[in-house]
Amino acid sequence: MTSLSVTAKNAPAETVAAAPEGWGASRVLRDLTGYFDPSHFWGALALGMIFLLFGFMLSWLLRRTLVALIDHDPNERIDRMTIGFIQHLTTFIMWIVLALLFCHAVPSLNKLTTSLLAGVSIVSVVIGFAAQSTLGNLVSGISLVIYKPFRRGDRLQLTTPVGVETGVVEDLSLGYTVLRTFDNRRIVLSNGTIANQIMINLSSVDLRVMLSLTISIGYTSDIDKARAIILELAQAHDGVQEVVGCPVINLGGSSVDLSLRAWCPDAAISKSVEYDLLEGIKKRFDEAGIEIPYAYQNVVLSGPVTERAPPSPR
Repeated sequence: MTSLSVTAKNAPAETVAAAPEGWGASRVLRDLTGYFDPSHFWGALALGMIFLLFGFMLSWLLRRTLVALIDHDPNERIDRMTIGFIQHLTTFIMWIVLALLFCHAVPSLNKLTTSLLAGVSIVSVVIGFAAQSTLGNLVSGISLVIYKPFRRGDRLQLTTPVGVETGVVEDLSLGYTVLRTFDNRRIVLSNGTIANQIMINLSSVDLRVMLSLTISIGYTSDIDKARAIILELAQAHDGVQEVVGCPVINLGGSSVDLSLRAWCPDAAISKSVEYDLLEGIKKRFDEAGIEIPYAYQNVVLSGPVTERAPPSPR
């Protein structure tokens, strides 16, 4: 009897002592859960910050993975432009998915999304007209990645609003293609413009470029002497790989036209060679007395020349 009474007396005390600890843990858990309750403003804001942090972490992980993939491919068996486009497309899709998941998790946004989806047919038509150009550029970018008319690093010659330009492909994004010219300018063209025009890929087979430089001399000048100077300057230039020749290509109204033809390593170097040769040819022609014809006018006076012009009538 004594043993039973002691046990019965001690049992409530243990229960009472344990109750506050369990009650406190549940309270803390409920408080922490309440901070992320998406039905309240601050809870939805905290949840949104978590989604943003998760999205940035995924973007960083994707970028690091692609960089590691490129580093382990020194022979460039994988196209760099394709990898860059996949990165842009994957990042875009990832943020769309995260935004939809966030809208689904927040009750107020979920109701709004449901209401918008009820009129999805009208919304899709409006968005289709508004984003026709954007979607067209996206589809054109995908076709450029699939058919590969050029790769990153290729040198293209194409038509721009300011004329024919030559540049190196730097990047292909979801909507635009970026080219770098030899003077370090950036040409940004929409993927639709790139896909729908005729372009010349100067890097598809051979990077070398044929430099064709036309030089005009007067009819009284010595053709052989002028040709010798031109060939000497071209062969001495470091940017010229091979000199093909310098024939006479035209007998014009006031000039004899010669054309220097030489191979250069690429288009950028050929431009530098052209500028250097033009300056060098002008200086050497002046020293050798070879005339470079230019347009000028002769003024013929039909009346007597007076020291003073007559006053104008008023």
